[in-house]
Amino acid sequence: MGKGKLAKWKELATFDRVFEPPLEEAIQGVDHEFKGQWAQSVFGNDYPIVLELGCGKGEYTIAQARQNPHCNYIGVDIKGQRVWRGAKTINDEDIRNVAFLRTKIEFIERYFAPGEVREIWLTFSDPQPKDEKGTKRITSSVFIEQRYRNILQPNSLIHVKSDSPLLYELSRENYVEAGYQINYDSADVYGDLVHRVPPELRALLEVKTFYETMWLEEGRKIHYLQIQI
Repeated sequence: MGKGKLAKWKELATFDRVFEPPLEEAIQGVDHEFKGQWAQSVFGNDYPIVLELGCGKGEYTIAQARQNPHCNYIGVDIKGQRVWRGAKTINDEDIRNVAFLRTKIEFIERYFAPGEVREIWLTFSDPQPKDEKGTKRITSSVFIEQRYRNILQPNSLIHVKSDSPLLYELSRENYVEAGYQINYDSADVYGDLVHRVPPELRALLEVKTFYETMWLEEGRKIHYLQIQI
């Protein structure tokens, strides 16, 4: 393990809005102390909570927080080196409506109570091409029904943005089969979709992560689905 990674992990532990609970507790079925209390205990308000699951460096989490100061945003990822980048940004810039949680998404119910979350963003998730049953693909109806629905408010939105045609096609087919309401469906976000959505959604869709910018330069298309459950 490189010294740079160790230094980032060490610094990560000093940030006040980064939470790294022992994974063993979630595996054992122990609920996190802030379950049902994130807005009040972490952010000191009663604003809605939006999650970015598999947030990586937190670029989407932070961009949304900057645009919407009256919402609380929590980026969730297991990779400490990725989370460090976003955590350092909110620490250096004192962005108060963002936090990061290091854990695996399959245990998300251990951290959030029923109805505690208003929206979920799934940005550039692993397509898991061999996962025929959807038990590993975090955009699948398996995750939605067994996990996300249990923490979301009724009629909440789930956003899926991806560079993977496979993930896009599998997710769309899955959502149609599950009977979900699909509000937006585009195989080319920047080719057609951004010109026909409300301004606030357009601003979010136009947020480009580091890797997304690279993929666009390579001529790859970016896909987007928005469902309501």
